[in-house]
Amino acid sequence: MNLLAAERIKLFSTRSPWWCALVAVVVTAAFGAFMTGGAVSAGVAPTVASTQAGSNFGLLVVMVLAALSVTTEYRFGTLRTTFQAAPGRIAPLAAKAATVAGVALVIGEVAAFVAWCAGSLLAPDADLALNSAADWGNVAGLGPVCAFAALIAVAVGLLVRHSAGAVALLIIYAQAAEPLVAAIPSVGDDVHRWLPFNAASKFLTGNGDSAGGRDGGYGPVLSDSPLGQGWALAYFAAIALALLAIAIRTAKTRDA
Repeated sequence: MNLLAAERIKLFSTRSPWWCALVAVVVTAAFGAFMTGGAVSAGVAPTVASTQAGSNFGLLVVMVLAALSVTTEYRFGTLRTTFQAAPGRIAPLAAKAATVAGVALVIGEVAAFVAWCAGSLLAPDADLALNSAADWGNVAGLGPVCAFAALIAVAVGLLVRHSAGAVALLIIYAQAAEPLVAAIPSVGDDVHRWLPFNAASKFLTGNGDSAGGRDGGYGPVLSDSPLGQGWALAYFAAIALALLAIAIRTAKTRDA
């Protein structure tokens, strides 16, 4: 518990987590409102999924927050002090990962529900009520996805140890690398189906029930993952935890 309290204090003693949290909520809500308003203007019925159109952008900001929580400690040398106070390294790094994941969970939930509320205000005549498990999953599911994505970002931060490099790697992979894999001839589609953020998308949108069955347009582009929604989240979580375990083991064996 002392380690968790220490990590919480360290995390919120700087301004960057507060700014990242605010930006994540604003970006998620703003893009969701833009998509919802665009659907209304085009004469297309907006859906619950329309209000969550900015979730990917909010997710990126959360991962930036998580990566910076590690790389800034390497930059200013505070991680050395932590390792001296808690020898073994595994416990403090696990506490850091748990703290950041918890914060990411809260940010994801707040961002998703703020976006949903903003969409409901913009389109009061649309049926945006959370009437089904698919609707609830699309909105409330963003928190768990952000938590596991934060673990991935912490792992990348531990492996790379430089803020610019870690942030660039996360953004390029999530926004460019995964989509580009699908364009590889012959094997691209088969590989893309099993990539982690594609699985996270499957958990959020499933078969498109929260988007009125639409694929793209004023709703999400549906995932081609072969997994069911629950298994998709479990798969994403397994990758995040495995990567974190590798990163902690690596951090334990090299100089801080």
